[in-house]
Amino acid sequence: MDQQDVAYPVQMQREAYNARDIDAFMAWWAHDCQYYVFPDQLVASNAEEIRERHVERFKEPNLHGKLLHRTVMGETVVDHETVTRSFPDGPGELDVICIYEVVDGKIAKAWFKTSTPRLYG
Repeated sequence: MDQQDVAYPVQMQREAYNARDIDAFMAWWAHDCQYYVFPDQLVASNAEEIRERHVERFKEPNLHGKLLHRTVMGETVVDHETVTRSFPDGPGELDVICIYEVVDGKIAKAWFKTSTPRLYG
């Protein structure tokens, strides 16, 4: 599997995230996937739990992840993004390092390390 093949599911789920399309987003996650807050805090242990985490987030009108840099090594994709969100204190953005393990064309595991949100205004 070449780097483009490994990155494809990650890119497609990112596009679905930005479109706030939960079904298209979930199509790229393995049924038994695991979702971590970096380094080892498991926050979702299957696709249904990941769906539950994102249904509310996808209601945010300004939700958008901007890819700054992507690295692919073997079956691992590392993205550096700036994500715009609606936080309880108002709109803003944060930096996110996303680490994805891709197996058989699906995201099997993912780790997310986030910066402190920066509020606008």
